[in-house]
Amino acid sequence: MSDCGCEMEARNAQERKTLLIVLMINAAMFVFEFGLGWLAQSTGLVADSLDMLADASVYAISLYAIGRSERLKHRAARYSGLLQIGLALLVLVDVLRRFLLGSEPVSGLMMLVGAVALVANVTCLRLIMKHRDSGVHMRASLIFSANDVIANIGVMLSGVLVWWLGSRLPDLLIGLVIALLVLRGGVRILQDAAAAARTPEG
Repeated sequence: MSDCGCEMEARNAQERKTLLIVLMINAAMFVFEFGLGWLAQSTGLVADSLDMLADASVYAISLYAIGRSERLKHRAARYSGLLQIGLALLVLVDVLRRFLLGSEPVSGLMMLVGAVALVANVTCLRLIMKHRDSGVHMRASLIFSANDVIANIGVMLSGVLVWWLGSRLPDLLIGLVIALLVLRGGVRILQDAAAAARTPEG
């Protein structure tokens, strides 16, 4: 009876449910945060919204990988890492563009949207933590969510500094930090996927 695969099927079903929920949260937050980030002329919010887009795409890839071979899980994790790196580079371009052309970030919107995004990402992190031992594809998802929480706190803090100092530099700085966090996360995922692929069971 222990070989019927019922336990594995139940675990896969739980993973699918979790990833579907966090996928919908991140997709909705991308639209919400990007729109208001553009309106607020905030590099930090735009960067965080692109991070949400990357996460939504990665969760979709991870959703595809559930119940499939370890090789496909490793491949899904690699695609996730590459996607993270690509979006990090786009954020860096936006930071440079706003630095050269100027911007006037709206601190109130930065703090409000950052707070909403923080609640969303803490929710995602708590859901994914339950599956952190389920494979490299889920560990990749955990890295994304943990990075997001840090980025959201940074956006809120930079909003306070923009208001307090009357300067756009804190917004540009948090955009740069988020880009580097996403870049670091993408590299870590590629390393994790490569290490898992070298193990006998990989």
